[in-house]
Amino acid sequence: MPASTPPTPPGLSIFFPAYNDSGTIASMVIGAVQAASKLTPDYEVIVVNDGSADRTAAIADELARAYPRVRVIHHAANRGYGGALQTGFRSAAKELVFYTDGDAQYDPGELALLWEAMTPDADLVNGYKISRSDPLHRIVIGRVYHHIVSMLFGLKVRDVDCDFRLMRRRIFETIDLEKTSGVICLEMMKKIQDGGFRIVEVPVHHYHRAFGKSQFFNVPRIARTGVDVLRLWLALVVRRRHLRRPVTPLARRAGAAGSAFSSPPRP
Repeated sequence: MPASTPPTPPGLSIFFPAYNDSGTIASMVIGAVQAASKLTPDYEVIVVNDGSADRTAAIADELARAYPRVRVIHHAANRGYGGALQTGFRSAAKELVFYTDGDAQYDPGELALLWEAMTPDADLVNGYKISRSDPLHRIVIGRVYHHIVSMLFGLKVRDVDCDFRLMRRRIFETIDLEKTSGVICLEMMKKIQDGGFRIVEVPVHHYHRAFGKSQFFNVPRIARTGVDVLRLWLALVVRRRHLRRPVTPLARRAGAAGSAFSSPPRP
């Protein structure tokens, strides 16, 4: 009997939210192209430049000229981490969507681990940090934050803030995301869990930040995050607003008018 034809791998969208990541975005994009090409012939890599003030925009545009599968979306002004994620999810065109940050604290090559775990029974493969490579105060704050929000929101994942995720695009044909701050990860995981989507977890490595500095770990931003978390808790846990009213899914919602533009296509 003739050998059966192996199934065609699904399409893959990879995107990076990038803000002042000029020192790392090139290596991340090139690593993503190399990783994706080993998994599927149908892939795209997107850089969401969130109003960077350094050379991130110019480097990303050069990458798009050099690699035909790479495209760049520029926010004319900084819209926050959540705003960059919203743009990335809305712009992703393939069946599977992977994202991680442009600051090189994760290895895009480990996407293969998530890909292997994306079985027909899974909707989201969520990475969790094997060991966090950050200063002690950030490790402590991160652990406290994780335990508090897991208790408040009833989350069952090991690492709500590990931004190394592979998911089915159809998730965003069901749920919406509204937050523009860093708590969008908390909003997303709560809505995905409440939506009955199946979550698988895979350990991944976390690396020391070699370029730039965190936009989160300062007192004013931590205070704002606390207020944001409380408002989100009232909306999603107390009022359960996302389950009680009609929702326009993120995939069908237009972005803010005039806030983003794509780089010219490669000639």
